[in-house]
This record gives sequence, structure tokens and C-alpha cells, in this order.
Amino acid sequence: MNLLIEVAAFAVAIGVLVVVHEYGHYSVARLCGVKVLRFSIGFGRPLASWVGRRSGTEWTISALPLGGYVKMLDERDPGPGIAPDELRYAFNRQHVAKRIAIVLAGPLANFVLAVALFSIVFATGVSEPVARLATPTAGSIAARAGFDGGETVVAIGDERGADIEAVRSWSDLRWKLLDAAFNHRRVVLKARDGRGTYDFQVDLRHVPDSDLDDDFLTKLGFDQGGTLSVAAVEPGSAAQRAGLQPGDTLRSAGGAPIDGAQAFIAYVKARAGRPVLLGVERGESGQPITLTVVPDAREDVQTGATSGRIGAALATHVESVNVRYGLGESVARSARRTWDIALYSLRMFGRMLTGEASLKNLSGPVTIADYAGKSAQLGWAPFLSFLSLVSISLGVLNLLPIPVLDGGHLLYYLVEAATGKAVSERWQLVLQRAGLVCIVVLSAIALFNDLARLIHF
Repeated sequence: MNLLIEVAAFAVAIGVLVVVHEYGHYSVARLCGVKVLRFSIGFGRPLASWVGRRSGTEWTISALPLGGYVKMLDERDPGPGIAPDELRYAFNRQHVAKRIAIVLAGPLANFVLAVALFSIVFATGVSEPVARLATPTAGSIAARAGFDGGETVVAIGDERGADIEAVRSWSDLRWKLLDAAFNHRRVVLKARDGRGTYDFQVDLRHVPDSDLDDDFLTKLGFDQGGTLSVAAVEPGSAAQRAGLQPGDTLRSAGGAPIDGAQAFIAYVKARAGRPVLLGVERGESGQPITLTVVPDAREDVQTGATSGRIGAALATHVESVNVRYGLGESVARSARRTWDIALYSLRMFGRMLTGEASLKNLSGPVTIADYAGKSAQLGWAPFLSFLSLVSISLGVLNLLPIPVLDGGHLLYYLVEAATGKAVSERWQLVLQRAGLVCIVVLSAIALFNDLARLIHF
């Protein structure tokens, strides 16, 4: 069932993104007076096609669904020549400004889609975990900032405590800290607990770009605070031998309260082969039970270090808040979020090229399908948010100055606009081949990363 959901969600995501992207090219081409011969969703053999009465455009659904294209009337295409009375509708006969607008329209359509989808999510409201922190691991950035655990972050400001922005949820905190870490800044987090509200200065100036992945908050020491429970127990594991059961609530370890997964995992890792006393609540009545678990010793293949492992999957149950904004604020926030993500993606591409960030950040269709399925199972709001992220990534990718992508064509036309001369066909052919090699290499790296994540090597 999960595989079917992943395939269906992936198909919907790719279908929507391709249609929106190509329709951007199509609509602006029509506005600029260019004749569009074909609008294809997918590549290869057509499965279904029809011709628009007014436009004369052939609309096609093709066999290979990973993409699409808009074919315009162009003198440079092989085949029979163009009738003299139709030359004015050819793409290559248009002013360079019109050609630039047509090329830009596809990526811009992806950004507009992202703003629209984010606006829907923000305006209708979504239930998100509150920004409550668990006890940070010793020595982490969160611990050095002075957090003890149990605080709820309510605002963030610059290092002087000015330019204050409210933090309304865990997701909100994540985005704001990601922006600060990516720009290597110090920030002040305002957080409250049962005693009052306090300022915590968080130094993110030296966070390596390689840490800015899905788990970057955990690496900084920021873990969601809440009630920790056992989601599953591996057969034959230390957890099973100790008597832990799915559904058990973990209350204490070694006499200290448990308020998050990160600190508990670190505690277990440091006690390989040593008994750990667990305080557990079981069943609907919350019956208190004390169990002794002896973590199995496990050697890290890369470092050779030995750490403890009990073989239990954990789940954190956190308090939620309904985050909702007015229509105007939703659109403004969506535009800002889209801009931030696009800028972050562009900078990450640049840092991967210079070696400052790992190529492991590239993802391909397998990872996209996996996240599409997972977000769809969580509900419509997470799926729309996921769709927005992929739409932004597609827009940014297409703007890269790589021949065969929109950004490559845009580069040609910008050179033409600046010099008054078109890039020669010979140079275009050479660059086209180089661009194709770049795309093949990037695709191979992304697919390798997908498989590495899938089989965990």
C-alpha cells in the first residue's frame, strides 16, 4: 500500500509541476505571438493527443512521464521549411526581449505555484508542533547557549536582540535557524519556561555547510521536547530482552527525566554493555514499571568507536498548535518563504560546485517519490508544502546557466542582448554537448545518493 501511495503521489507531483512549468512557457509564447506546435506532458511515444481548435497546438500525453516540453515554430528545426506567411510566428524571429520572457516564464511559473500553495497552507491553518526544546546533548551549540530543556522558543532576533520575529511552531524555528546557520550568523532566541522568558545567544557562525541537512537541528543540539514512547522493538534486541513493548512511555533513564529522543539516544550510546535503569509507563492506565536494559555494544565501521544500542524505534509526542495567518500575511509569508528557499538552493548549488558543501545534498526521483508518499500520508497540508519545495527546486534548477536547461538558453539571449549578436550555432552545439554531459553527471550523482539512502551505505 505504501508503494502505491508513493507512486501515486509522485505521479501527481511530477504531473502538476511539469504542466505548470510548461504552461508558463506556452502562455507567454502565445502572448508574444509565437505559434506553439506541441505541448507534451512526458517524452517518447504519444499515448493520447488532441489538437486545440483555436491555437492549432497539439496537446500530447507521452509514455515517459519524467518531464515535458513545448515545441514552438522555429526555422532552425529540421524538416520542411516554414511558409512565408508564418515566419512572423517563428520563435527565432522574435525580438530578444520576447525570447527572454518566454524562457523565463517556465521557472517563474514554478515560483508562482509555490507561493500559491504555501499561501493555501498558511491561510487555511495547519497543526504543527510547538517549538519546545528537549534537554540538549552536552557540548552542543544549544547546550552552550544555555538551554536546559523544557523551554519553548517564542521569538528570534539578531545578535543584538533587535529585529525580533515571532516563532510560532517547530517548523517556524527550523526555517529561521536554517537561514541563520546558512548565513553563519549569531542570533538571540527568546524562550520561556515556568519561571519566565529569557534570552539565549546562539552562535551559528561556524556551522559547516555539510551539517545543513534534514537532521541539522539535531546536530545543533535542538531536539523536540515532549513525551518519548517506544514505537517498535527489534526481535532479539536488548530492548526486547529487557521487556520493553511498543506503546511504552519512557519517563526516566538512570533516575533522570526523559524529555526528548536526542539526549536519550546519547545516554544509551555512552553505556554500551552497562545496565541502564528505565522508568516506564505501560498501558492506558499508565502503570509505572522499572526495567533494566543492557545496551548492546556496536562498533562504528568508519570511526571504530563502540557505542550502545537497544534496538527500539522511538516516537516523540509533542504539544501542537494551530498556525494560521490572514490572507495578506499568508501571501507575504509565502513569497518570503519561496525567495528564501530559492536563494538557499542556489547558494547550496554554488557551494557544492566549490566543494564547500557535499554532493550528497543532491536528490533524485527515488527520494522525491519517497518524500511525496510520506507527505501525502501525513495529509494535504504537508503534501502541498512538499510540492512547493519541489516546485522551487525545479525553478532554480532550470535557471542554472547550463545549456539544454532554460538557464542555458537565457544565457545565450542575454549575451545577444548585450552584444547585439546571437551566439553562433557552432558554439551553441559545443555548449549543448557540454551541458548534456553536466546533466548526465548530476543525474548519476543524484541517483547514486538515492540508492545510498535506500540501502543505507
